[in-house]
Amino acid sequence: MQKKILVVDDEPNITMVMQEQLELQGYSVIVASDGTEGLEKAKKEKPDLIILDVMLPKMNGYEVCGLLKQDEKYASIPIILFTGRTQDSEKELGKKIGADAHLTKPFGTKMLLETIKKLLNEPTEKPPAQQK
Repeated sequence: MQKKILVVDDEPNITMVMQEQLELQGYSVIVASDGTEGLEKAKKEKPDLIILDVMLPKMNGYEVCGLLKQDEKYASIPIILFTGRTQDSEKELGKKIGADAHLTKPFGTKMLLETIKKLLNEPTEKPPAQQK
């Protein structure tokens, strides 16, 4: 079954590139351009993973992440926060509110895809001993 990813960012060029890259990998992609719309789509669509920009209009990424992680219906959805800010305090805040990963802009597609695969496959990963 195709995994659904919600991308929440207010920069159309970033969402377009991410959507193209993710669809090439076989994911179904939903896009939202502000925090309020992102929260609504997360609740309506119940995606398998959410990629969430921190700096968003209407409601920032930390607020969206916190609200989803506090609601048991959505708490299990992995959330990747991304930001242009590089301070450790940003990462600490992300962890505190329940984000599963934190990427700093600009980040490479490879790093994003590795993070997504890790978060989506964690429960079913094969132990390293089975690799040949």
